[in-house]
Amino acid sequence: MEKYEQEHLELVRNTAAEGTLFLKKDESFPLAGPCKIAAFGNGIRHTIKGGTGSGEVNSRFSVNVEEGLKDAGFTITSGEWLDAFDGVLAQTHEKFLAKIRKDAEAVGANPVMFAFGMVQPEPEHDLELTGDGDAAIYVLSRNSGEGNDRKPEKGDVLLTDTEVRDILALNKKFDKFMLVLNVGGPVDLSPVMEVRNILLLSQLGVVTGNVLADILLGKANPSGKLATTWAKWEDYSTLGDFGDNDDVHYNEGIYVGYRYFDTQNVTPLFPFGFGKSYTEFTVEPEAVSNSKEEITVSAKVTNTGKVAGKEVVQVYVSCPFGKLDKPVKDLVAFVKTSELGSGQSETVKATFKLSDIASYDEEGQAYILDKGNYVIYVGNCSRDVKKAGAVVLADTVTTMKTRNCLGTPGFKDFVPASAKEESVEDLTTIELSASDFDTQTVTYDVDYPVDDIIAGLSDEELAYINTGAFDPKNSGLQVIGNASFAVAGAAGETTTRYKDKGIKSMVMADGPAGLRLTKEYFEDETGVHGIGSALGSMMELMSDEEKAAIAELAKANAPKPGTEIKEQYATAIPIGTAIAQTFNYDLAYSYGDIVGKEMERFHVQLWLAPALNIHRSILCGRNFEYYSEDPLVAGLFAAAITNGVQKHKGCGTTIKHYAANNAETNRYNNNSHVSERAMREIYLRGFGICVRKSQPKAVMTSYNLLNGQHTSEHRGLIEDILRCEYGFKGIVMTDWVVEMLTVSSKNKHRGALANEVVKAGGDLFMPGTQGDFDRILADIKSGAISRKQIEQNATRVYRMANELS
Repeated sequence: MEKYEQEHLELVRNTAAEGTLFLKKDESFPLAGPCKIAAFGNGIRHTIKGGTGSGEVNSRFSVNVEEGLKDAGFTITSGEWLDAFDGVLAQTHEKFLAKIRKDAEAVGANPVMFAFGMVQPEPEHDLELTGDGDAAIYVLSRNSGEGNDRKPEKGDVLLTDTEVRDILALNKKFDKFMLVLNVGGPVDLSPVMEVRNILLLSQLGVVTGNVLADILLGKANPSGKLATTWAKWEDYSTLGDFGDNDDVHYNEGIYVGYRYFDTQNVTPLFPFGFGKSYTEFTVEPEAVSNSKEEITVSAKVTNTGKVAGKEVVQVYVSCPFGKLDKPVKDLVAFVKTSELGSGQSETVKATFKLSDIASYDEEGQAYILDKGNYVIYVGNCSRDVKKAGAVVLADTVTTMKTRNCLGTPGFKDFVPASAKEESVEDLTTIELSASDFDTQTVTYDVDYPVDDIIAGLSDEELAYINTGAFDPKNSGLQVIGNASFAVAGAAGETTTRYKDKGIKSMVMADGPAGLRLTKEYFEDETGVHGIGSALGSMMELMSDEEKAAIAELAKANAPKPGTEIKEQYATAIPIGTAIAQTFNYDLAYSYGDIVGKEMERFHVQLWLAPALNIHRSILCGRNFEYYSEDPLVAGLFAAAITNGVQKHKGCGTTIKHYAANNAETNRYNNNSHVSERAMREIYLRGFGICVRKSQPKAVMTSYNLLNGQHTSEHRGLIEDILRCEYGFKGIVMTDWVVEMLTVSSKNKHRGALANEVVKAGGDLFMPGTQGDFDRILADIKSGAISRKQIEQNATRVYRMANELS
């Protein structure tokens, strides 16, 4: 390994435990030292470092749990079971592939495209739990990814009968037993809640197996908190729907995640913000003060346990139920302590603005704070909080005057029963009035300047700048996000046609758990060429003819004898949800720094990450990439990662997927029906936080429609909210829209069109094809796209390429 790899892996290994947490624990762990251990479960040998699709990172290697335990000195006594289980997996896999081929044939689909994102469910089996020792673990793994959603079935969200049987048997047999969850999102643990030790390991990138060994031995202490509520499957909200091929209705409005559970008084298995470590803490509110509407809350944290550790202090506010309904509480701030030794205390402070939790009044087209009592709570999860003080607002305040611009969903949002206003008796109170707030009035339809070099270009040249670089003879590689000519395995780039005119290009690489590039490549007179197939496991579903064609293509593109083979190994950092579970802004920044350093090394200008969509449903296949069910958490961690990346010259992030992309089912053509209020308070808020705190260089729109209009074609989203309200200064690109994937007679809604994207102020249609270019050019020439619009778009691309050069 090269020095940068060693440094980056060391940082991840030394810090990743901050994103892990105990859901349950007793005093039987940590272990005194390496010992004989019985290790069971799919995750022992088939440990998942991160989900599938664009979230994959081609690292040099990955340490599974078996390897991590052996490296730490453990003797694994369950080798016979692990070998037998591998046999079960092999048989199950063949049946899985056969079913895909059969199902694809039944609907007349190509098996490779039909199976995109499908994950093999866990098998049932009758293997005997052979293996003894001083301790035992069962590592339960779940994979998911781009293109398909999870299912509330055994082997996915639900545990299999075999898993329940074996986990309970091990818990009964061994005094020291731990259930380890190597998952990207919640599973229903209700059948195994009697287990004494449950560790949410998550998916931590390359060194996942090493980190687990460190935790078992007490070399690392979990200090994470849940960024998403864990509950029985049947206890999750059914106010809105999920998974329809054409239309999804967000009837629940703003009552997402803990906002639903707390407001409706539904008790989850483990609430938002919950997490245990090897030690215990008390959190006591101390003081509440203010400077006008800026509120500062202090709390004393004491380590009452036996070992050193960190705690997360969370601040919530209960808002009055006035003109607009409100959840029981909203998270407004959080802070993580330094490492505290046994008996040590630390006073921490958290600051927020009351206007940060203003509600959107669709009738008044403005953000408002209803008059009344705003009770402040401090604690270590959404269900374990104490009153710390209150703000008494004398007037209803308008914080921002806007305009409705997102369409109507066709229904009224769910509204809970009126809540009783919280008492402020015996609390420190801060009295505020309208004079303590500034009211912002948004100016829309702002003219964007056009640079002289762009004004002098032809219609054709402008159309090429608004289209991703493409080879008219080849569209296959673009389908799988490998459409760059400059960096092997990069997802795409802007046009390279006009470098002689001073118009530079930008290379874009996928993410979001590190750079997704080809591991090995070579260069010749025609450019760079990756070695090996980017198709991976999809090759298994190809016909013999397709495999032969790919083999011939690989042979034709193989390096000549004596050609230098170069490497570009990237570091797989923890998945987005695990980073959010650290509740450590500075640590997230350091992970962004890792990515920025590798972007500099491999000459990538734009990282197609971070992704910050809301965990609306635990079924979304890409939730592992996303941070949280809470928009504050999502926005702050996206900003932290962005700031870490963008400290490096020439490196920028592309925050995504903008917006209301909360499912993978028919993702290119699915219509999300969401109210203006829910969009602004839940699904857009994180994007606004990230933009205001970090100014990412790019924003990627989502595939889906919003209230009947593609997000990439939605001027209200792109111009009104993103640029005018949030003050975004970068470029807006589409996700990788490929016509062969979006056009089908079975779809109710059409796919996104390049010419319509340009009209809406979208600067780049990616990855770009001849047909996309032709549509844009035709509309420029007909006047359907104004010359002014195309010049503004091209100017933004031109300026950003210069900024990142």
